[in-house]
Amino acid sequence: MKPRKIPLRKCVACQEMMPKKELIRVVKTPTDEIMIDLTGKKSGRGAYLCGKQSCFKLAKKSKAFDRALKAAVSSEIYDRLEQDFIRVEDEFIAQKETVNDED
Repeated sequence: MKPRKIPLRKCVACQEMMPKKELIRVVKTPTDEIMIDLTGKKSGRGAYLCGKQSCFKLAKKSKAFDRALKAAVSSEIYDRLEQDFIRVEDEFIAQKETVNDED
């Protein structure tokens, strides 16, 4: 059997290619709502970010989500995403460790 292909995505901040499951997806839904998508299955345009706080700060400073989501992202949305990011960071790290233990 051929080994299964692992989808890779690029972090919008540090530009590092990583497996999709190791990144946090930020999605702009068809209703123009911007949110964090831990499932990776919500419909809309997605942008991926490492689980590192430094990468989020870099993305905020360089307005990386504006380019990746092809929409203007206000500073209030960046602030809300930052709070959501801090909240889901622990959950994401635990989820990532579970995936690595299965391999």
